[in-house]
Amino acid sequence: MSQTLSYTESELIALLKQRSQASFSYLYDNYAAALYSVIFSVLQDKELANDVLQEVFIKVWKQIDQYNPEKGRLFTWLVNISRNAGIDTLRSRSYQDQQQNRELTSNVDTAAGSTHIETDKIGLRKIVNNLKEEYKVLVELAYFQGYTQDEISKFLNIPLGTVKTRLRSALIQLKDFLKK
Repeated sequence: MSQTLSYTESELIALLKQRSQASFSYLYDNYAAALYSVIFSVLQDKELANDVLQEVFIKVWKQIDQYNPEKGRLFTWLVNISRNAGIDTLRSRSYQDQQQNRELTSNVDTAAGSTHIETDKIGLRKIVNNLKEEYKVLVELAYFQGYTQDEISKFLNIPLGTVKTRLRSALIQLKDFLKK
């Protein structure tokens, strides 16, 4: 029979402050699922929530001395750290850029897999002509001539991120034009 360890909250905190690996394993085993749920509810992305959860436990390991039992229970402190880490991730510039690039990439992949349509017959070229010149050139190269975003970047000598951002903005404008 295996013996399962059980700690009171004060014992667990004392052992964590002494850097006991067994107590840290206990903390992870007993709190990870709940903290993952908190993080996932903020991010709505399983893989990213797992990454943030690992960062939370690293932060707890490094900052356990900052925990003050007079301000609340250990679980409340852990939940606050987890929720804040999720919110910080959402607000981060890299996350915002990743989301914009992901949306554009999935739109481009969907369009690339579609059948060939005579754009002149449906009047799409006329609508594209209403775009700003910087958008019009990119749409022409990407969708009518079949260049990749990387090729466009090199061809026009502008950063790849700029190409992606402008194409996304162009698609949003086209969508607005089509709604009218």
